[in-house]
Amino acid sequence: MAQLSRYLVIIGICSLLAACSVPRGAALQSEVLNESESENPTFQVVEVTRDLTDVLASWPATGWHGHYHWFGRDHGPDGSVIQTGDRLIIVVWDSEENSLLSQVGSKQTILPAMTVSAGGKIFMPYVGDVHVRGLSQSAARSRLQRALEEISPSAQVQLSVEPGRNNSIDMVSGVGAPGRYPLENQNTKILTALALGGGISSSLRHPLVRLQRGGQTFETRADALLADASRNVRLKGGDQISVVEDDRTFNVLGAAAQESVIYFEKEEMSAMEAMSAMGGLNDARADPRGILILREYSGSDVVTGSGGPNMQQVVFTIDLTSADGLFAARQFMVHPQDTLLATESPVASARTILGLFGSVVGAGATVNGLTN
Repeated sequence: MAQLSRYLVIIGICSLLAACSVPRGAALQSEVLNESESENPTFQVVEVTRDLTDVLASWPATGWHGHYHWFGRDHGPDGSVIQTGDRLIIVVWDSEENSLLSQVGSKQTILPAMTVSAGGKIFMPYVGDVHVRGLSQSAARSRLQRALEEISPSAQVQLSVEPGRNNSIDMVSGVGAPGRYPLENQNTKILTALALGGGISSSLRHPLVRLQRGGQTFETRADALLADASRNVRLKGGDQISVVEDDRTFNVLGAAAQESVIYFEKEEMSAMEAMSAMGGLNDARADPRGILILREYSGSDVVTGSGGPNMQQVVFTIDLTSADGLFAARQFMVHPQDTLLATESPVASARTILGLFGSVVGAGATVNGLTN
């Protein structure tokens, strides 16, 4: 009777295990890709190999516009030039008696501050309009003095310039001291401007430098700007600079060291770099043959043939157990909003079943001890 009771308990426990699914933290690769073998799959499966990475790199970008748009460095004159909106402070010195320009008992006349007009001119008393835009401060002073020679040959002009909007830049955000800064000369570089603005805020995660000019927006990662001298471009009056966080992300799920949303650490990240950023795979659970990257394209990106995705939803598979797969993972780029899924290893599921079986055997032994 005791023997019968022991067997009944073991059978009951086995029946309970059979009725429940094996507990695990991620799906098997075969489970995720099972639908691809159906008659009407809703997604495309692409195995990532070295031979295919160049072709895949030509497929449309998803999650962003594909690359940051920056421009080349050039060199401008070291001196500044007068622009529309600058304020000119003019002082006229004249030693002649009864001068039209100076007051009685004084040898100098301080003219009211003049703003350079949209046409690039200022108005001088007794002379009329004088074009000064595009001239250096020294050249503008000489032109004003020559213009005064007809009414006062001995007059001398003293000129100072207060830069206006078109000879200044705006540091909008992401720096220690936002504000408007005059350009020292036509060769002022963006790193100089960032330094004048107090530097990039240390609280920003993966800062992105954004420059707006003439209705266009240019962007570059701050680390790339610091590392590459060719990106240290020359600024122009009216430029607006802001430093923001690079908010591009991808998701990590499954048998990874961590399941989380991960921010891009640089402008482009390969699948191998993405796996490093997530802390690698869970050694006890992950299937290195089943690294999946899920991506969604727009309807206009879908094509027939090899020139692009054949369906809007695509699952890229990577096998890390072969040299081909490892090299392919270094060359295949992850896109913003991708989902990287580390699938569960069938071996891990087998271990779970064996563990449960061991629990059953242990339970049976306990029952045997109780009934004896």
